[in-house]
Amino acid sequence: MKSHFIIFILALIGLFLSHVQVNAYNPEISIAGFFELPGSGRMISNFNPGWRYFKGDVKNGESPDLDDSGWEIVSTPHTVSLIPAEGSGGKNYQGPVWYRKHFILDKSLKERDVSLYFEAVMGKSTVYINGKKIKTHLGGYLPFSVSLTDAGVQGGDTCLIAVFADNSDDGSYPPGKPQYALDFAYHGGIYRDVWLIAKSPVAITDAIEANKVAGGGVFVHYDNISEESADIFIDTEIKNSDKSKRDVYLITELCDHSGKMIKKEKKRLTLGKGETKTVYQKMRVRHPHLWSPRDPYLYRLNLRVMEGENSLDGGTLRIGIRKAEFRGKEGFYLNGKPYGQLVGANRHQDFGYVGNALPNSQQWRDAKKLRDAGCEIVRSAHYPQDPAFMDACDELGMFVIVATPGWQYWNKDPEFARLANENTRQMIRRDRNHSSVLVWEPILNETRFPLDFSLSALQATKEEYPYPGAPVAAGDLHSAGIAEHYGLVYGWPDDEGKVEQCIFTREFGENVDDWYAHNANNRASRNWGEHPQLVQALSLAQSYGNMFRTTGQFIGGAHWHPFDHQRGYHPDPYWGGIYDCFRQPKYAFYMFKSQVDAKAVHPVADVGPMVYIAHEITPFSDSDIVVFTNCDSVRLISYEKDTLIQKVIHEEKGIPNVPVVFKDVFDFWEMREYTYVQKNWQKVNFVAEGIINGKVVATHKRMPSRRSTKLRLILDHEGQSLIADGSDFAVVIAEVTDDNGNVRRLAKENVLFSVEGEGTIIGDAQIGANPRAVEFGSAPVLIRSTKKAGKITVKARPLFEGVHTPASAEIVIESVPPKQVLCYLEDNENFMLDDKSHSPEDGKQQLTPEEKEKALKEVERQQREFGEKFKKE
Repeated sequence: MKSHFIIFILALIGLFLSHVQVNAYNPEISIAGFFELPGSGRMISNFNPGWRYFKGDVKNGESPDLDDSGWEIVSTPHTVSLIPAEGSGGKNYQGPVWYRKHFILDKSLKERDVSLYFEAVMGKSTVYINGKKIKTHLGGYLPFSVSLTDAGVQGGDTCLIAVFADNSDDGSYPPGKPQYALDFAYHGGIYRDVWLIAKSPVAITDAIEANKVAGGGVFVHYDNISEESADIFIDTEIKNSDKSKRDVYLITELCDHSGKMIKKEKKRLTLGKGETKTVYQKMRVRHPHLWSPRDPYLYRLNLRVMEGENSLDGGTLRIGIRKAEFRGKEGFYLNGKPYGQLVGANRHQDFGYVGNALPNSQQWRDAKKLRDAGCEIVRSAHYPQDPAFMDACDELGMFVIVATPGWQYWNKDPEFARLANENTRQMIRRDRNHSSVLVWEPILNETRFPLDFSLSALQATKEEYPYPGAPVAAGDLHSAGIAEHYGLVYGWPDDEGKVEQCIFTREFGENVDDWYAHNANNRASRNWGEHPQLVQALSLAQSYGNMFRTTGQFIGGAHWHPFDHQRGYHPDPYWGGIYDCFRQPKYAFYMFKSQVDAKAVHPVADVGPMVYIAHEITPFSDSDIVVFTNCDSVRLISYEKDTLIQKVIHEEKGIPNVPVVFKDVFDFWEMREYTYVQKNWQKVNFVAEGIINGKVVATHKRMPSRRSTKLRLILDHEGQSLIADGSDFAVVIAEVTDDNGNVRRLAKENVLFSVEGEGTIIGDAQIGANPRAVEFGSAPVLIRSTKKAGKITVKARPLFEGVHTPASAEIVIESVPPKQVLCYLEDNENFMLDDKSHSPEDGKQQLTPEEKEKALKEVERQQREFGEKFKKE
């Protein structure tokens, strides 16, 4: 009877654990530079759902008379074509696509100025309203707006918006390089958010649409920063689009992190018909709470344009007060103190299956995973990142190097340089208020550009941010004009003394044999298993240590690259990530994490003492056991009897915490003795204890996995809610385990997923998404929300079930309603993005063998020229 009761309790616990209500934390997202301020008068609607989509070109695709009833209905962010997890080598679609959306503008917006804000559309895009061409935009990484009001659309009107987008190769605008010679991919479509913004005729302008040097929108900058006080300057541009004069005033409130008001400024102004004015305000803060990666404190700045008691427009900015200084040979200083090394990573926005079409939740998760790995700086590769990612870096405490779009390509036409500099100006106008922004990279990465471009790019950064504390501009040491004029140079530790500026390595960790083969010990696909991952981790540990061999002038570097991603010119994905393309960690992640100071504290990131055994105890595992830890010593207990202790080496000018290697500890035949002869398999385990000041502060236990008996589902969502907006998705991981929950790393299963309730699966068998092959013990699936909040039951079972196959599993997720109103008419919750109606060869560019060879040789030449080197120390 007692055993039955225990079984019943265990079943209840299992049921509880399998039901995940993901509503612990919902990060804020900014929209067109502002976080929403309740009662401000600005109205935001989510314009992502209800687009009709066609892959290919259509005659008169903008026409209201076109019958699009047969087109697929999708939500943005959207990718033009799902691809396999190994989708490199030009497998992704390149070519024209059309989006059309029928909607009714709400009657309540009749007296408002209404616009659509596109965070990004890849490549060349043209927007039509009710068949009329409104705007053409070049470039896939920066936002633009179209005014419905200026197009004659009024509240209550039925409207059609059509967007033509083309991600085909085009050298006339940056980045410009053909994808078949590109180290990333031009994934197409409306791949970031679209918002409908309704403002009063008297409102704060948009910085990019205003198109003014160092102006437009809101510009927050600082001076005289110390622990005693700081001066905050707020420049706010307000426009009167009304037909008559308006008397208004601007109220600006500085609040602490919780929203408690600290300071308040009020400025009256009169605006004539069509007139624009900038309001200049200043606040002095006593004893400011200064922002840093280790303490990313954000104040809230609320702005309201008032007319009498009525709020016409406004929004909230989150600002961090900090003083960053590059003092040349003295090194990098933050808030008046030497900071030490800045070590982090580069980031491409690519993700498994969906390419660049990530929801805001995944932007935040990417930042969180990088911060958990100890990254304190991120270089955007090689273009401005999603606004939600920038918001996350502010909140989580990661400096950002913001790069203008470009890689290994120069067009001598002056228009190309003009467009490159225009991109730089726009990215500064978009990102200038982020506390995380430390450096502008206004040049074109790994490109032989002329001196006049280098100087004009630098001038653009100075003109757009002409105030004290401006982010510095950076470029490669040997590129034209960089060493002589830029504030930060990209180089290596042995470049110290060659220049006066601080030196930073933009990309470390690459050990390729040559740029054609791309064999490297720092690149290991997770599914290659234990030994390749260990080789990768130890290789990166050596490269990581090189970032600390300095006298001070060399200030650190960014790992290339923390997430596996797709590429154009190589048939293999980039496998050098410390995570795979679904953000499953490899051993290298734990190596990175072990370099974080055990005494570190952080409001959000996972920090503190840690120890990790990089060994799976399989018949094919190495005899040595490698342990990653940030403690002072490690005690390894093997088979519950042998105790080994090793100190952790803390290199003064090298890696902070050298991986610990216990030599010749594991032997298959010894393990077999316990399991086969003594019938005591439970004793086969290794326990690592991390010790600081004589106390055990972290523990990790490893046991060999036995018979595959179960599937286990894990939601990888970093504690966030799944938003029921038709766009958000979460990653669910199916692990194959034994009876005791140990992951069977050598399992070879195919997992079939199914969903019930308010969710759907992204991808199908055509791209290897469902069923999904188990790799290194796990199989991921992407679960996308519908537009109705509720329960989502995800089930997983072996594709071919039998008497002894692993038992099926399920997990229940609960989505929550979105904050913004969803604006759409047409609905279809099929998010499979089925491309079977189009040939998989659509849009593929075919090259002759001679053309391929020429393109690859050009890539190799530029890679070698720009110092992609590795020194074996």
